[in-house]
Amino acid sequence: MQSKYVQKIVLVLALSALVGVFFLFDLGQYLSLDYIKDSQQRFQTLYVEKTAKVIAVYMVVYILVTSLSLPGAAIMTLAGGALFGLVVGTVVVSFASTIGATLACFVSRFVLQDWVQRRFGQRLDTINQGIAREGAFYLFTLRLVPLFPFWMINLVMGLTRMKLRTFFWVSQVGMLPGTLVYVNAGRELGRIDSLGGILSPGLIFSFVLLGTFPLATKKIMAWYRARQNKPTIVT
Repeated sequence: MQSKYVQKIVLVLALSALVGVFFLFDLGQYLSLDYIKDSQQRFQTLYVEKTAKVIAVYMVVYILVTSLSLPGAAIMTLAGGALFGLVVGTVVVSFASTIGATLACFVSRFVLQDWVQRRFGQRLDTINQGIAREGAFYLFTLRLVPLFPFWMINLVMGLTRMKLRTFFWVSQVGMLPGTLVYVNAGRELGRIDSLGGILSPGLIFSFVLLGTFPLATKKIMAWYRARQNKPTIVT
């Protein structure tokens, strides 16, 4: 028991140090759209020369950003589209974001679950009952309809009894449509080289998807739930 307590302290200190370094050295400036745009040509040249290394470094940075719940995941997703294209970008971002989310979920569970269970056990039981009743669909709905921030879902789910492998595959599937939309938007943003490019049909379509995706998925999920709750008529 004491060993686990020491492990928690060490983990918290290590994570705090990483977050502190991020803000102390203003590393967030490298996760801005302006920086990505300014460095796009250099990154693309490096990607052509050292494809595997660039993908590996990108994934490590993305995993660190998401696992530490740092700001910049959305910008990195756009950057993935601009750098890797739609297909490779979607695959790379999908796995990096899911791995990072799962690590954040694990850290939340390892560090906070015991304390939260003791302090808010009854309230947490309601969430656990919802997961037990609806299974993976509960998380899938949260992932598909972005009502809550990405990082919040990771941390809250870490306090539940959902298995990490279930969290992983449901998150991967649930986040895939949104990942596609953002990567495609990044791919189009990467093609802008003049003011006229802002009005390109592809870019306009990407932003239309970004704006309508949450509403569309919400309507679809509401329709599906209504169908599930519809009483069966026996003749």
